Amino acid sequence: MVNLWRCSPVFAALLMVACAPAESTGPSKISGLKTPESVVAAADGRVFVSEINGFDKNGDGQISVISPNGKLSVFATGMDDPKGLAMIADDLYVADKTRVLKVAPDGSWTVFADTLDFPRTPQFLNDLEPDPQGNLYVSDSGDLSKGGAIYKINPAGEVSLIIDAERDARILAPNGLLMDDTGTVMLQVDFATGVLYRLDINTGDMVDIAEGFGGGDGLVHTATGDMYVSDWKNGKVFKVDTAGEVHLIKDGFQASADIALSADGKHLLVPDMKAGELIWLPI
Repeated sequence: MVNLWRCSPVFAALLMVACAPAESTGPSKISGLKTPESVVAAADGRVFVSEINGFDKNGDGQISVISPNGKLSVFATGMDDPKGLAMIADDLYVADKTRVLKVAPDGSWTVFADTLDFPRTPQFLNDLEPDPQGNLYVSDSGDLSKGGAIYKINPAGEVSLIIDAERDARILAPNGLLMDDTGTVMLQVDFATGVLYRLDINTGDMVDIAEGFGGGDGLVHTATGDMYVSDWKNGKVFKVDTAGEVHLIKDGFQASADIALSADGKHLLVPDMKAGELIWLPI
């Protein structure tokens, strides 16, 4: 096992929001969501959550937004199976089944990277992660046991392959992605194996960092140097401390999906997909 912090010192200063974060005054839980999968917090304290609704039922997916005072409203509709979310400037990007969407501040959306723009037809686009240069990285979790890949989408919407099983046999069903502040080092957790890897974007070299995350899903890094990983299959959230040690911090979720950090950095936002809830977990 390789210590994350020794092999990758750049993770001591991950990409942070440039403006001062808003204070979180929201609720401890939002219920009644329609299969929530991913969440992202804007700098102004609003929280966006993707709702798949019915799997493989095209057009019934949506993005909802939660105001800092806890008011829930629908932000964008008409999607298929929206999952991973990422923000670049004022635009929200969504991994929607086999395509990536770009949602404007008014909730209208366009297809940013369509199915045929990928080097091969994606099966299950999952997590999204931006880099400081304005590129997006998207994981394809394959059939959730094999066949996955990680792709890069540049600001013009052009897609290129970063890594797949042909380049490294350990790539089975990559899910959660986390980029450093240089845009050259990424962490990714595999849903099939529950192993966390450090990936050098430029060379393709991949190193095992930690394991035991079951159905590894979301990745979050905090300003203190700790990292959090959700386990969808077993309903757990783990902390990986700065020494590389893994600690269980919360279990009992039905399906803890793609987590995010609140704008004030005081909470993990945990979508419980099967329960239809979004939980603010103090850290």
